[in-house]
Amino acid sequence: MKGECLCGEIKFEIEGKLPNFYQCHCSLCRKATGSASNTATFVKTDSFRWLSGQSKISTFQKPTGYRNDFCSVCGSLVPNQLRDTGLVWIPAGLLNDVTASQISIHLHLSSSASWASESDGCVRLDGGPDSLESLNQALQKPSR
Repeated sequence: MKGECLCGEIKFEIEGKLPNFYQCHCSLCRKATGSASNTATFVKTDSFRWLSGQSKISTFQKPTGYRNDFCSVCGSLVPNQLRDTGLVWIPAGLLNDVTASQISIHLHLSSSASWASESDGCVRLDGGPDSLESLNQALQKPSR
């Protein structure tokens, strides 16, 4: 299994079977990703290998220990060693290959964003919108 950041400067590889994913809905993960949640998993350190770009990794850490490593070129969150656990945190969105892994755990649902609830009435497209203007117009319509 291979993965890379948005710009492709940072690349990595995971050997063996990939575990299932979790989604964390806490406020820190929402702010770090700019989305409703963070989807990730953990792998053992000995099954993880950097292929390129380690010199492009920058780190942000809060006094509480919450840490994000990210590409200094494109800003993508990238894998990081979880303290002294023998595990590496893997952001699922960086993975290039098809995987049988699925989201199996949702964390911190009590602090989910109020706008993040599933909606059966929302528009679902297999591809992108026809244009940015058509997307903007659709966003102006009241929700069902």
